[in-house]
Amino acid sequence: MQGFNLQKMMKQAQEMQKKAQGMQEDLERAEYTGVSGGGAVTVVFNGKNEIKSIKLKKEAINAENPESVDDETVEMLEDLILSAISDVNNKVSSALQDKMSTLTGGLNIPGLF
Repeated sequence: MQGFNLQKMMKQAQEMQKKAQGMQEDLERAEYTGVSGGGAVTVVFNGKNEIKSIKLKKEAINAENPESVDDETVEMLEDLILSAISDVNNKVSSALQDKMSTLTGGLNIPGLF
């Protein structure tokens, strides 16, 4: 019967932690695309759940007469939507940090948020 080898187990745990960290970094660098309206709206996220881009087809803005929509209008709407989502994301993050601060009594506990 082989004895318990703590050193070997610790080494395996460190290797697993390195692999998990590498996988997390790979996921964060990856991009994911969501499409709706038959391709009229496309949204790209990264693995950190951050929106990287929003693309609108002219048909999403004016389905009856897409030719009447100029490129500048499309870009302005894409930027406005992206900005609004970024704003609400920051508000949610801030509210979450405030709640966690209240919960932890102001202690900064790594890994919670």
